[in-house]
Amino acid sequence: MSGLRVLHAVTLHSPTHAFGGPVRVALNLCRGLADRGHRARLVALGDGFGGLLPTQVEGVPARLYQARSILPLGFSGITSPTLLARAGALVRDADIVHVHLARDLVTLPLALAALRAGRPLVLQTHGMVDPSDKALARLLDAVAVRRVLRGASAVLHLTGRERRDLDAVLGTPLTTAVRLVNGVPAQEPRPTPAGPPRVLYAARLQSRKRPTDFVAAVPEILRHHPEASFVLAGPDEGERAAVDALVAALGVGDRVSLPGPLPSERMLQELRRAHVYVLPSVDEPFPMSVLEALSVGTPAVVTTSNGLAHDIEEAGAGRVVTDAAGIAPAVSALLDPAANDSASAAARKLATEAFSMEAVLDTLLGVYQGARRGQAGSQA
Repeated sequence: MSGLRVLHAVTLHSPTHAFGGPVRVALNLCRGLADRGHRARLVALGDGFGGLLPTQVEGVPARLYQARSILPLGFSGITSPTLLARAGALVRDADIVHVHLARDLVTLPLALAALRAGRPLVLQTHGMVDPSDKALARLLDAVAVRRVLRGASAVLHLTGRERRDLDAVLGTPLTTAVRLVNGVPAQEPRPTPAGPPRVLYAARLQSRKRPTDFVAAVPEILRHHPEASFVLAGPDEGERAAVDALVAALGVGDRVSLPGPLPSERMLQELRRAHVYVLPSVDEPFPMSVLEALSVGTPAVVTTSNGLAHDIEEAGAGRVVTDAAGIAPAVSALLDPAANDSASAAARKLATEAFSMEAVLDTLLGVYQGARRGQAGSQA
């Protein structure tokens, strides 16, 4: 397939990585496509840069538009009049429009513009489009979401649950559904951990991510590993005050650090320094932070509702817990040097064999080819 012009659309890019995994997925895909001779670029809102918006993000050409809040609805309430005015021109300049779809005023208008322009449209929802009784969600579903789901050449899903949720939103089984897992670029393995145990949480401080569950496990871990230290890295999305209060109440302020959001290179450094990575979040479809931990060989502790739980448990790449009470025993077990070495090797093997970017790109380019031919079919 000759070099394609691929437009990847996400909602928001910011220095704090506030929008999380979808941006990371889009950047990984853009870089992988470029390595294979295609021209991939990113379009999104930009916010928090304090001046001129960047024209590239981590080496990926980008067109960012200043975010404007028009409704008090978080990410769903931000947009850019300039982006909306230029949506048609943006999609017409692409051979494939790949939209990382959410119920918002960025990705939905760009997806609709692709349909109007007759451009092949590929949607990837990252678990962000699920059945909802909220009035705004129901309105957007009726006006736009079902229309773009029906009109897309392919709709990418991560898990069976996400596929069922999309069917429920559409009201009928999708005929263009394709399963595509998240991939992670190959990384250098971490060195053998040295010094006191270091336990890492690296995600948004948001209620669904359960950062307070991580903090609550600290005293019990310290009882078995009194020299351990703990890092919670990520932007605040409403839970920082609760985290700070719990750290103070437990008297562990000298062992817990909160550096805030970290750039991608610094995050990889933290992952390599960590003995164990912990993500206590619930209903997490396919977290990139866990994949990145596995890619450097850092064992992960996740909950049963994490989309990677089965793979981690089956491979022995960490531990899976049912609730917050299980975090401390799981982390303590993985701090045993022999157990950590074994889980680290399994983590690297799992990331390399099951979630490589090369395998993901092979599948994605097949989807693009089918979309251009108008022959993308159902692949459960």
